[in-house]
Amino acid sequence: MTSIPASRIGQGTRAGARRYQAFAQADGADASGLARLIQLHTVNVAGDAALTVSLAGTVFALPTDEARSKVALFLALTMAPFVLLAPLIGPLLDRFRHGRRWAIGTTLATRAFLSWVLAGALVTNSAWLFPAALGALVASKSYAVTRAAAVPRLLPDGITLVKANARVNIVGLLGMIAGGAIAGALAKIGPEWSLRAAFLIYVVGTVLAIRLPARVDSDRGEADFAEGESATPARRMRALPVLVRYVLWVCTGARMLSGFLTLFMAFLMRVHPIAGMSGSLVLGLFAGAAGLGNASGSFIGNRRHLPPPEVIATILIALAGAATLAVTFFYSVWTLVAVGLIAGLFSQLGKLSLDALIQREVADRQRARVFAWSETLLQTFWVVGGAVGIAIPLNPTLGFGVITGLVAVALLAALRSRATGTRLPGPAG
Repeated sequence: MTSIPASRIGQGTRAGARRYQAFAQADGADASGLARLIQLHTVNVAGDAALTVSLAGTVFALPTDEARSKVALFLALTMAPFVLLAPLIGPLLDRFRHGRRWAIGTTLATRAFLSWVLAGALVTNSAWLFPAALGALVASKSYAVTRAAAVPRLLPDGITLVKANARVNIVGLLGMIAGGAIAGALAKIGPEWSLRAAFLIYVVGTVLAIRLPARVDSDRGEADFAEGESATPARRMRALPVLVRYVLWVCTGARMLSGFLTLFMAFLMRVHPIAGMSGSLVLGLFAGAAGLGNASGSFIGNRRHLPPPEVIATILIALAGAATLAVTFFYSVWTLVAVGLIAGLFSQLGKLSLDALIQREVADRQRARVFAWSETLLQTFWVVGGAVGIAIPLNPTLGFGVITGLVAVALLAALRSRATGTRLPGPAG
């Protein structure tokens, strides 16, 4: 077998780096500071990928009942404060100078610390294994909320919010591949070494977060959209434009489905594997299909000519409901792969459709607040879906029947929200 010369590898690496830089800095993203956020997100996703690979065969390797009970306990202990405090994060950060940069950096620094703790916990079989792992999950969700407020503030004149988020997600795929490859190679030595690699990646991300442009912290010219920052979630929802509210409700279905599948599938494959196939293989096919759907959503969202966002969202939730219903009655590897593919597409393209409507329907001075608050709400519904995936028995007919019902409830709530509503003044033109 002929080996590839090191010089060729070096040339390919440099060429790839140049293409990455050109993609990140295109359309004025370098001057506005968006390119720095894109680089930060690449590092963030690489760290998350390394952490996930490290824990895949360790945290969930306990007997099913014991593992589920521990996951449920620590999900409640770690996610409950996030759900309760999430509506307060945005207003709190708005009151402090440099709040957003330091908040993003804190979510990365927290995961760096927990990765180091996890590395030691794996070696000593410490009781801190589960709380540290789920604490890292909370920090990852909190990063998504804090980053959501930064993107509109770094948006260059020549690019839309949708295209910016699609670009962020596309480079995230590169980070996922790089982080997963690094962790996979080091995991052959021991999972604690891939966790130490995750620690280093998160440290780099922390530095990049603190060095984001000062515009991330600026709220000059911005206004709240619901008569004060202390407004209740219900009042904030009613204050949104009708179509934004409609697609936001649709996207809650996508996030519940994502949270449910993340936790339910991890344990279902150990109790109800597909006949003639190992649970690990089916889970790998499912995860691969979900990743493909997610990547496809990013690339589709980056296209110029698409149907109206509300139409895309409606089609996606209908497909998701049909796919979960199919698994309910026809439990097979093909229906599971179809659910993974559609769930990934729904989560990514649905969110980009919501971004498009926020860009179109919400005034410039209110857009950052709406964008950040909507992301907070969606992360909360991810928690709801994950909690359902842990709480119900590991029966595929029951589990996928329940999530089909929840997706249907999200669609009904979306349809009901279109019946009445107000519009924010001064939509962006």
